[in-house]
Amino acid sequence: MPRRARILLPNTPHHIVQRGHNRASVFARADDYRYYLATLIEWKQPLGLKLYAYCLMTNHVHLIVEPGEAVSAVGQLMRRLAGRQTRFVNALEGRTGSLWEGRYKASAIQSERYLLACSRYVELNPVRAGMVASAADYAWSSYHAKVDGCWPSWLDEDECYRSLGANARERSRTYREYVEGDVNEEEQALIRTASKRNQLTGDKWFVEEVARRVGRRIEFRGRGRPRQPQK
Repeated sequence: MPRRARILLPNTPHHIVQRGHNRASVFARADDYRYYLATLIEWKQPLGLKLYAYCLMTNHVHLIVEPGEAVSAVGQLMRRLAGRQTRFVNALEGRTGSLWEGRYKASAIQSERYLLACSRYVELNPVRAGMVASAADYAWSSYHAKVDGCWPSWLDEDECYRSLGANARERSRTYREYVEGDVNEEEQALIRTASKRNQLTGDKWFVEEVARRVGRRIEFRGRGRPRQPQK
């Protein structure tokens, strides 16, 4: 079966997923997570990327990043992350070979309808995996920054998150309630499918608009509208 080509759009957030080779662990020690984050922090700004959410799992990563006009920056970032982490782990463990699957997955997100939902999906990964009871219990995601008032300068605040309240405290409270609330299963299935297949995360009108922009037919699967958090 031919691979589905990625659709990368300028000034649009993308849900990025990259998995370890043969689903093997890529993070075994706290230093492994720290090194990956250090590389991410070092390169996102020079490449003109915004980072809205992340979650580093033991054998894969989720990122939500937004390129500027140069969409090639997404691939440049992922190559640097993969290459540097592979060299770091190989040197520590005396191993050779790739740490990652050959290709990362990318799903452009319809911001106004699905960006908050995608951020929640990313940050709830450890809960769905049964690793922790709540997102607050997991150290290697962006959730703490959004709800604990410790927002680092390198994590960007997207417009959808900013709309949750008039000040940082209101936004933090509303987002916490949103993440801890009920999750729409159709919404979750759409996000999961899109991220696995390099499809768009959005409704049919978004898909049709992107198809016009890129000049080719794009498959649309899934339906359902994510519920927005109440202020």
